[in-house]
Amino acid sequence: MERLTMRRLATEIGSTPMALYHHVRNKEELLVLLLDDHAARTPRRTGMPAEPRERIVAAAAAIHRALADCPWIVEVLTADDLMSASALWFVEQIVDALIACGLTPERAVHGYRAIWYYTAGEIVVGTAADRRRADDDHPTYREQVFTDLAPGGLPRLSEPADAWGPLTAEDTYLDGPRALMEDPTGRG
Repeated sequence: MERLTMRRLATEIGSTPMALYHHVRNKEELLVLLLDDHAARTPRRTGMPAEPRERIVAAAAAIHRALADCPWIVEVLTADDLMSASALWFVEQIVDALIACGLTPERAVHGYRAIWYYTAGEIVVGTAADRRRADDDHPTYREQVFTDLAPGGLPRLSEPADAWGPLTAEDTYLDGPRALMEDPTGRG
């Protein structure tokens, strides 16, 4: 996304920067329009679960599905304060369900933020790992470190060390929101 400029985009589409500026004020407005278009085309799940914790997990899964195929959107959303109005439906589902779980509106926003950070991080890390695995056919540095662990020094990590690569490549996204929902109040 850092490489996107109005001049470069104009060249790519056979136009001029001034012609683009006739339609959008700047790069940020263009990105918001792209975000809004993607969010508007993302199907909203009908029949969300009535139970608040299940609704949170379902909404988080919907956000993850909407963004996993377009990781550039996560980069945009995490790099600036850009937000799409069409995407607020997902946020509303989570905040409303957290309030139904007993959180104040302020704590519900904090809860949503934790879910968002987890979701964005999972997509960014997963995308980078997938890209690296596709580029290299040898074990990653991390996998090599785990393979070379001495059982006496780090027994809990050395036990699954040989399977570290496949284990960390598994899709375990929903485990995170489910774990957060075990006690969203943080009171134990």
